[in-house]
Order: sequence, then structure tokens, then C-alpha cells
Amino acid sequence: MWLKFGVAPDGNLASIDEVVRGKTNLACLYCGGGLTAKKGSVKEHHFAHTEETCKPVSQRIKTKAFPALPLYEHFNIELKGEELEQLKVLWKEYSAQNYAIPKDLVNFRWELKGLLESSGDRSYQFTHLGKIPVGALPLALFNKVQEPLLLSEQASLEGSVEIALSAGLSCLEERRADLLIYRAQLRRILVNSLYFLEIKADGHCFYKIGITTRSSEERIAEVQRDVRAHYSDVVVNLLGLWEYRGNVELYFKHRYKAFNYRIGTLTEYFVFPNVKAVLQDLYEMKPKMLSDVEVDAIASGGHW
Repeated sequence: MWLKFGVAPDGNLASIDEVVRGKTNLACLYCGGGLTAKKGSVKEHHFAHTEETCKPVSQRIKTKAFPALPLYEHFNIELKGEELEQLKVLWKEYSAQNYAIPKDLVNFRWELKGLLESSGDRSYQFTHLGKIPVGALPLALFNKVQEPLLLSEQASLEGSVEIALSAGLSCLEERRADLLIYRAQLRRILVNSLYFLEIKADGHCFYKIGITTRSSEERIAEVQRDVRAHYSDVVVNLLGLWEYRGNVELYFKHRYKAFNYRIGTLTEYFVFPNVKAVLQDLYEMKPKMLSDVEVDAIASGGHW
């Protein structure tokens, strides 16, 4: 994990996605040192200190301890590669066929992690959490699993700040920086709407998932421009728009990655043999009702 946010001169937090590569006028949340945007083709885009990296950031890089949204970018529930492949085999050979999983095939760590649960007859079944690594959990249920974790993690970080404040601990500013980085990430998924588009181009039909903070008309115009670089006759239709659902985009791509359809360098397009099932999956998501914590996160504006 890397440092993804810096503080602008006006006090607002800026993401690595919002700046160009090179030296910036941003400061580190942990030490106030200047930051340089590293945006190459090998490592994940991130900020590095222009001078010497401060101790809080170097420690977090080593331990991968930067605050992150639960189940947002990574869906393997910290499983090792071999474990994940074994879990996928169990899903394909048993649960996908509605068969109970024999106990002797179950890794005890999967049960400890809450990925599998006993069905009472020396057999096991996948939990909602366990279905996420194999991309089998419907989107509506994914929200039910992820959303409490998002709020719980923020509450934990807030509690850590309160403890440091009341006890006069020297780590107060570090913990406060952790909380602000987390709130900035939470705000970014809340202010984005999820959209699903149908694109018809030169006799082909494919689909696009994405998120935007702008109007759907603006985003559709951009998509038309991008696709016209590869096709001549392009028509784009909006099939759905879900406010405050920026959290779903990456899980959707994980769940439907088998149907990914690359168009040159464009990667967010899909071809589905049965798009009705995909639309049903999307439409089963109820409109999101913001909690007080989420309203506060949006209103904060990512201010330091």
C-alpha cells in the first residue's frame, strides 16, 4: 500500500488521481513534508516524499497499514493464492451446483475467517462473505456485507483518535491523519454515482460500468468520443444510474471479469450472453439511504 493523499495549500485533501506526475505543492498529512506524484507504469500510482520519507509513512508502507476501505479494492479476504484457488474449486464443484461441501475438504482458516459455515450435518456452505472472493455474491448482498464494515472501520479510527487525545499520546497527529485519509476515501465513493451503459457500435453491442460525479449526459458524451476512436457508428444508452454507489464499481468488475471486453486500451467494457441477469443484479440494489456518518463524510469536503 502507498500514500494516496496529500494536503493542498487551501487545506483540502487531494488524491493521487487528481494531480499530474512530478513535484507537487502538496504536503504529507503525517509530517508536512513536500510530496512528489509517482505515476509510472510499473508501481501503483502514489505520493513519495520529495525529500526524506518520514517515519510514519515508511512504517505504513512496510506493514501495508495505511487506512483502506474494507472490501473495496481487494476481494480475496487476505487469502493466499493457493487457498483462493482451492476455494474457487469448492465453489465450482459444490456450491455452484447446490451441493453441500464435505467437512474433510474445508480448511479451518476459511471457517475462522467466516467464509464457510457448518450446515449441521458434517458439511459446510459458503457464507455471504465467502462468496465475495469467488465473485458469487449478488450486488445487493455485497452492499449489506460491506456497508457495516465501512462504518465500523471509521468508528474504530475515530475511537483511536479519541484515546490519543484524552491520554495526551504523541501519536495523536498520526492517528488523526489516518482518520482523515479514511474519510477522504469514504467520501470519494459516496459522492460518485454508478452508471451502466449500453453501447451499440457498427453492429456490435457491449456494455460499460463506471462511476461519475458529473451528469450522465457529460459522461455519455465522453464514452461516445472514446468508442468512436474504434468504431464509426456509435449509440450510447443509459440503462441505470445509482446515486452514492461508487463502492460497487470494482466489485462489479471482479464479479463479471469473465465477460470483460477490451477495446484498445479501454477496459471497463463487457459483453454478456445474458444481460437481463446482469440488469436484475443491478436493479435489485435498493436506493442508498445515507447515514448521519456518511452525510458528515460528504459534507467534510476532505478538509484537513
